[in-house]
Order: sequence, then structure tokens, then C-alpha cells
Amino acid sequence: MNLLSHCWKPFGHEKGNHGANGVLGGGGSSGGSKEGKDGLLWYRDIGKYGSGDFSMAVIQANQVLEDQSQIESGQYGTFVGIYDGHGGPETARYVCDHLFKHFRAIAAESQGVVTAETIQRAFRQTEEGFTTLVSESWSTRPNMATVGTCCLVGVIHQQTLFIANLGDSRVVLGKKVGNTGGIAALQLSTEHNANIAAIRQELKELHPNDPQIVVLKHGVWRVKGIIQVSRSIGDVYMKHARYNREPINGKFRLPEPMNLPILSANPTIISHDLQPNDSFLIFASDGLWEHLSNEKAVDIVHSHPHAGSAKRLVKAALQEAARKREMRYSDLRKIDKKVRRHFHDDITVIVLFFNHDLISRGVVQDPPVSIRSAVEHG
Repeated sequence: MNLLSHCWKPFGHEKGNHGANGVLGGGGSSGGSKEGKDGLLWYRDIGKYGSGDFSMAVIQANQVLEDQSQIESGQYGTFVGIYDGHGGPETARYVCDHLFKHFRAIAAESQGVVTAETIQRAFRQTEEGFTTLVSESWSTRPNMATVGTCCLVGVIHQQTLFIANLGDSRVVLGKKVGNTGGIAALQLSTEHNANIAAIRQELKELHPNDPQIVVLKHGVWRVKGIIQVSRSIGDVYMKHARYNREPINGKFRLPEPMNLPILSANPTIISHDLQPNDSFLIFASDGLWEHLSNEKAVDIVHSHPHAGSAKRLVKAALQEAARKREMRYSDLRKIDKKVRRHFHDDITVIVLFFNHDLISRGVVQDPPVSIRSAVEHG
């Protein structure tokens, strides 16, 4: 795939260029959309990116929002990222600041040729950069070693889509079926969560001499009894023995020496040739998928107008979260951040719709788009 080396330049981030409510824009625009805020909910109901419409929404549950997300779209392609942090917001913010920049620079080195290796190198450089930050901060902020993030990325160029994933965020394709107006859900991402049997088996094969590599605690499988995801950026206390020691919190320290990295920062990457019946993509952090099935989410998007799609999905997830706790949605909305985390996680959703007339003709909508979700809500 050839992306000319200048293709990503029109919409790269520039530090200090912040829009209203903490939205960071680069050389591009916000896609012609207006942002809104409703309590702990931030959203952009509708906007234009290179190959169609987009919708975006974030709901905060934690005291400090741990999710970050971005859309970068210009003449030669589109980059989407959702970064679901854990243990704090620092890693997700770092990834949102650096991953796309690395991707753009690496693509330029190869005259704009983008492959799975391009994306893999961008992930690797971001992981290395954050590990260096942890090292530099060790004497003053050792807790940085225990912060991490899942990382879900989509790259679209012409009729090719790349998906790269670490952790348990998910992207689902809504695909038209026949001529009946039906829709099917196709999950494109591979998840890395110890509650998936195949992931537990993978960990056991990588660590055959460790009977405690995965532990079932209170009905939930965790790597070393600590963390659910097996791949991430950050979490260096589970990757480098020199950070698994005092003064980090005892709950993160392993009782035995770490001879091999336990967690990985190597993403699973797939490519997909876009077809005329591919209708839209739903990118979301796992907070959405805890409450909505792939099929339900796709049906919600398919059966309503484009505008407000992401916000509609967030609301459906919150309604289901309230139902599970036998409470009214209106009462859940009144609960403040931090306490809200007992009912649902931070949730980030980006929906991309495909305009196949544009895609088939190789036409990209102007202007370039550079948008980042609000840093803090409420």
C-alpha cells in the first residue's frame, strides 16, 4: 500500500492547539461537527471524515477519565485510535500524543508505503517511549510503572482497512446482507483478555513453568491474579523485573522473580479489503461491549440515522447497565463520576460510515480532520 510521505502531514497534532472543552486539533478541522456535553457525556453527533460520516461519544465513570481517542483523516487516509487506560490516565494520554506521530514518521521513511510492519513499529516505538518515561520518572513517580492502556487502531487507505489491537477494545463491522435491507455484525479485532480460553492457553504455553500465570479470582480470570488483559502499552511492572519492586504498591509486586515479560505490547494486526456491502465500523472500548452484543450494537446503528450514532450506543449501554442493577436509567444519570464506576466503565465509541461512491472513485472529502476526545469531562 503506497501512502505518499506527505499524506499524513495536513492533519498531524501540534502541541498547544486545543479547541473548546479540551479537544486537541492539529492542522485539520473537527470534521464540520459541533461538540456537545451532557453531564458526564461528551459527543460529536455527526461529522465528515475522508471516506464518509463519523459519530463520536465518550461517557466518564472514573474520577479521572482513563479513555482517550482520536480521528486523523486527510487526502490519503484515515487513522482512528481508541486507548482504554487502566490504573490511571497517563498511558492513554501518552499513546494519544505519540502513536500517530510515530506512524506518520515511519510511513514517511518508506515513501509512504504502509504495511502491518509500519503499524507494528509505531506500536513498538510508543511502548519504548513510555518505558523510557517510566524510567525517567521512577524516583519521583514510581506508580507510572503500574499504569497501562489497551490500544485499538484502524487505518483506512482507499479500499484497504488495517486493524491493530492490544487488550480488549473491539471493532465491529456492520455489513449489509443481500438486497433485503438486513445487516450482519462481523468482529474484526482479536481481543487479549484472560477471560477468553484461547488467551489463557496462549499464556500457559508461553509460561509453561508458572502454574499461577492465570488465576481465577471472584469469577474473573486475571494474569498473575492482577490484570485481565494480556497485551497492552505500559504496565511495565509486568514486563521488566527492574520495575516490579518497591516502592510500587505491594498488590502489583510478584512473589517470585520475573524471568520473562508477562504482558506483551505486540499487537494483533489484520487487513480487510473494503467491499460495497461494508456499511460502517463501530470502534469502542470494552465498557460498551460489557453491556451490548456485537449484533445489538450493529442493529442500533443500522436502524437509525447517522447523526448521534455513537451517543445512541452509549445510552443503550447505560440503559442495560441500569437494568442489570434494577434501577432506572434516569437515576443512573444522576450518579457522579467515581461512584459511577461501580455501575459501568468509561466508554468511548467512534462510528465510521463508508461512502462507497467516494471510495470507489478515490475521492476524499475535504477538509482534513484532526480531532481528539475531551481530556476531562465534568
